[in-house]
Amino acid sequence: SCIQSASNNFSPECVNDTAKETCLNWFFKIASIRELIPRFYVEAAILKCNKFLSKTGISECLPRLTSMIRGIGDPLVAVYARAYLCRVAPIKYLFTTTCFCLLFQQIHGDTVQNQLVVQCVEIPLYLTLYSPAIDWILQCIAYRAPEILLTEMMERCKKLGNNALLLNSVMSAFRAEFIAARSMDFIGMIKECDESGFPKHLLFRSLGLNLALADPPENDRLQILNEAWKVITKLKNPQDYINCAEVWVEYTCRHFTKREVNTVLADVIKHMTPDRAFEDAYPQLQSIIQKVITYIYDFSLLFSVEKFLPFLDMFQKESVRVEVCKCIMESFIKHQQESTKDPVILNALLHICKTMHDSVNALTLEDEKRMLATLINGFIKMVSFGRDFEQQLSFYVEARSMFCNLEPVLVQLIHSVNQLAMETRKVMKGNHSRKTAAFVRACVAFCFITIPSLSSIFTRLNLYLHSGQVALANQCLSQADAFFKAAVSLVPEVPKMISVDGKMRPSDAFLLEFLCNFFSTLLVVPDHPEQGVLFLVRGLLNVIQDYTWEDNSDDKIRIYTNVLHLLSAMTQEAYIYHVDKVDSNDTLYGGDSKFLTEINKLCETVIAQILDHLKTLGKEETLKRQSQLALYFFNTILAHGDLRNNKLNQLSVNLWNLAQKHGFADTKTMVKTLEYIKRRSNQPEMSHFTDLALRLPLQSRT
Repeated sequence: SCIQSASNNFSPECVNDTAKETCLNWFFKIASIRELIPRFYVEAAILKCNKFLSKTGISECLPRLTSMIRGIGDPLVAVYARAYLCRVAPIKYLFTTTCFCLLFQQIHGDTVQNQLVVQCVEIPLYLTLYSPAIDWILQCIAYRAPEILLTEMMERCKKLGNNALLLNSVMSAFRAEFIAARSMDFIGMIKECDESGFPKHLLFRSLGLNLALADPPENDRLQILNEAWKVITKLKNPQDYINCAEVWVEYTCRHFTKREVNTVLADVIKHMTPDRAFEDAYPQLQSIIQKVITYIYDFSLLFSVEKFLPFLDMFQKESVRVEVCKCIMESFIKHQQESTKDPVILNALLHICKTMHDSVNALTLEDEKRMLATLINGFIKMVSFGRDFEQQLSFYVEARSMFCNLEPVLVQLIHSVNQLAMETRKVMKGNHSRKTAAFVRACVAFCFITIPSLSSIFTRLNLYLHSGQVALANQCLSQADAFFKAAVSLVPEVPKMISVDGKMRPSDAFLLEFLCNFFSTLLVVPDHPEQGVLFLVRGLLNVIQDYTWEDNSDDKIRIYTNVLHLLSAMTQEAYIYHVDKVDSNDTLYGGDSKFLTEINKLCETVIAQILDHLKTLGKEETLKRQSQLALYFFNTILAHGDLRNNKLNQLSVNLWNLAQKHGFADTKTMVKTLEYIKRRSNQPEMSHFTDLALRLPLQSRT
């Protein structure tokens, strides 16, 4: 630690005599260790402590330590000793070819060979044990080394008779650019290697790993592939074959066309199919697929590779097959820029999506289901048949039958079909022919029979509403009524608690939001001639009345207040918005007095319900809620009521007083409300607001 913290200009003169003497004592004690290997490793471990003694201490010790290694009889132990010495003192000039010459002489000597026979170890397997150590030594040599030094090392390898073990380490340790630029030279050296020693296919694998990182000269690329594949395709052991083929697939995809890729995939299928050898090579096969889709991301080109789909058939284990399918779909969603109707792509991806869908079972995690649904939805969104809307709908029908177990996919299909209906409307500019009218009714029917299969009740409610709006926009009035009736009949089934992001939460707020949206739509929905006046509004009010609300919730009253907003809008001579080419009740009834009377009766009923609820809040613990609701109802009357009506005017005054009665009203809010009323009184035909303002006292601020 002292050495590590010392500055670059550290010298032995900085060290006092006591420290030097202690350090020297360490080295003397190490020298007294009789066993060679322990003595070597302990001294090498504190090699840098020589800096305490002299400036040239390390360089003087290294030749001696190197010579000590030559005394180690086992070449495997010796090579790892050299690697460790490199680790503690990576000085390049120590590790010359002479070291490797001695090493290889030892390996092929009688002593080692006889020992291998006794241990029943084959020479190719034994030689692979040397690779990590020699790789490290050569990495130390090659680290930031100039091109000249690397070339010199390569020439020395040649003089050693192209020793395969050393050649493999050179290709592992040297820069990929250096290897790639001399690919044909290395292939020549590999060819000359002794077949009985280090396996040639490992040499080609090492070369392939370099060519995956750096490009060889363009003119040599095909010859390199041919030379490598001649050796790879002759391998009998499936594991050896696939380990090599996996690396060279990337080279093929980088530099060649689909023809060459198809040939390579065909060869892999040929080697891995017999005896179901592919079952032991799923990681390598997955890697091959990943490399193919990384370089061939034009899916019309990818699926025109004849052997691609047969290659997928080798993934027989379901979990692996699904992972591969996910990779393909992720690549499609990432790279597919434009929508497609290519039948080759559609059929292949439908098959892949079906594989993912069919893997879902009772034990599948929600996150996994969500991921699969997202991938399938990404595919569905990218399918477009242009103006051939009927073909588009047929595709959605087929997709619904294939992906019925994934709810988010069904939701996406419903949205897609609704969008299709609206696109049809846009093309026809709202004037449907007999053919397009029948088509949009088919779209509406698709949604109507699909929605009930969903489990989430709020998803169903919102889709009924959304689909009803689409039906209304396309003048399918009876179908729109059916959607809205279904939504009304579903409201009583809403549970008190629902799961949101894995947590149980009260459903009241979600129901309130939905109903407010529903009311906005009901304004423009015309009455059915056989169902009576405002039959949908009445049905919804009955459902709200019968629904069991939480005791401490005021959402029911807030809903009733929103109903008053709706009824107020319905009394207008012309509604504030309409659906094109759909006659709403303002046109159907034309301000008929009977219609207005019915609305007034409904208003009275709703107001009575609100007032009854306000009375129930008269207890001490609920007075604050009473004050807030009274002011909320007051503001509703102020915005939507006709305050020239004496009863309504008096009701508003009573609500104002109730809001302030027990001191829970917010004074600032009350002041601003009163100021607003006074400003309104200055507008034409609003003089009755002056009288109202005089009848609204403000609570004392004290």
